[in-house]
Amino acid sequence: MPIEQRGVDTIPDQERTSGPRDLVSILLGSNLCFGVIIFGWLPPSFGLGWWASVSAVAAGTVVGTLFTAPLALVSLRTATNLSTSSGAQFGVRGRLVGSVVGLLLALGYTALTVWIGGDVMVSVLHRLFGLTAGPVSYAVVYTLLAAATVAGAVYGYRVLLTMSRVLSFGMTALLVLGVFAYAPHFGTAALPEAGGYLLGGFWPTWFLAAVAAGLSGPIAFITLLGDYTRYMSPHRHSPRRVLHATWLGLVLGLLVPQLFGTFTAYASRAALDYAGPLVAASPAWYLVPLLLAASAGSVGNAGLMLYSMGLDLDAILPRASRARATFTVAVVATVCVFAGHYAWNAQSAMTSFVLLLTAIGTPWAVITLIGFVRCRGVYDADALQVFNRRSHGGVYWYRAGWNVRATVSWAVGAGVGLLAVSLPSYRGPLLHLTGGVDCSFLLSGAAGGAVYLLLTARGREGARAAVDTESAAALVTSGER
Repeated sequence: MPIEQRGVDTIPDQERTSGPRDLVSILLGSNLCFGVIIFGWLPPSFGLGWWASVSAVAAGTVVGTLFTAPLALVSLRTATNLSTSSGAQFGVRGRLVGSVVGLLLALGYTALTVWIGGDVMVSVLHRLFGLTAGPVSYAVVYTLLAAATVAGAVYGYRVLLTMSRVLSFGMTALLVLGVFAYAPHFGTAALPEAGGYLLGGFWPTWFLAAVAAGLSGPIAFITLLGDYTRYMSPHRHSPRRVLHATWLGLVLGLLVPQLFGTFTAYASRAALDYAGPLVAASPAWYLVPLLLAASAGSVGNAGLMLYSMGLDLDAILPRASRARATFTVAVVATVCVFAGHYAWNAQSAMTSFVLLLTAIGTPWAVITLIGFVRCRGVYDADALQVFNRRSHGGVYWYRAGWNVRATVSWAVGAGVGLLAVSLPSYRGPLLHLTGGVDCSFLLSGAAGGAVYLLLTARGREGARAAVDTESAAALVTSGER
């Protein structure tokens, strides 16, 4: 299969041959990995009982999916990725906000997947063959996982789609076996080793779990969904079918692995660490399936994230090819893996990362969705590519390529979110307004959206995409402004 040559350029309609089933396959297969499973461990580690943990994960995932899924329709219309599509609201240069947000999201989740998958692999190999769990062992395993991940990401969408189809069946079977393997030791009581509620009370801790373990999953896809739907043609697939496929793929792809993580956390008494207790509690017959799940699942998920990172860096640096951009971000992600293993506490690092990125990313997604509603899904695909062609002008040029009002709105929303976030090592000054409950994603999205609506109420800049495409194309010049 040839290496994909497409970056963030517009995909021709004859190449847009994917369908809703492919979307479900890639969202399900790529998420059945320990990088997603471990999020189900967070609520038990926060001191919650079984039913409270399940309700927090389920509620957060459903709410996040309802908010995130409509973003898939944007790239269905534009035939390019979401950060580039956001140029309709932020300007052809201002869309770099989305590229940076997407790059950070994918970078963090790629590193987390390789980190956790590698830790499980080393622990399993220690039990099977007596492999010493030292720095050299971790370095070799991390490097092998990273290399396999790069190979899939460089070959591109078609290879990742084929891999996801296989993983959707294979990983489901492995997780079902895992339920039988850990069932004898399962209990529903809160883990006493967690030391009680992390935030001192039930509801603050429950809301933290709903955001960190549940909502963060769909939010991680706010810039990724367009990577897949850009290969779907609106002439062959209705928006309703694409939206339904996105809902199904996200709910199944996130709830199945996360609830497996919650289940195994209680069965293995994994309060302070996940990988070690999980492997220690595994019966001998499940060690090989566990090794397969840790390796294959990690490559599938991290490969998809790395592919998205390559697209986002390609959008930031148009001169770089997608393959070269993918290799570059792979090196950075691998460095983050080693930093995560040797320098960070897993629970604290994961919680801080997802809450901060959720607060920063949510207002960008809200503004992009407002623009989609305003223009009724009508975009000038050619004008969105002005920055990639290193040109000037076009309907989305605004002021020197930036829509200042949209960028300011995002900055206000992100700032409010950071002031209202509750981390293990930091509590924002706005928390007293919400009774100590982390509502940073709600406040950041509401603030960013409200400011954007207020600033663009008269200019209707968000509706510029609805202009006549021939007139818009006439404004694009390849020379100096």
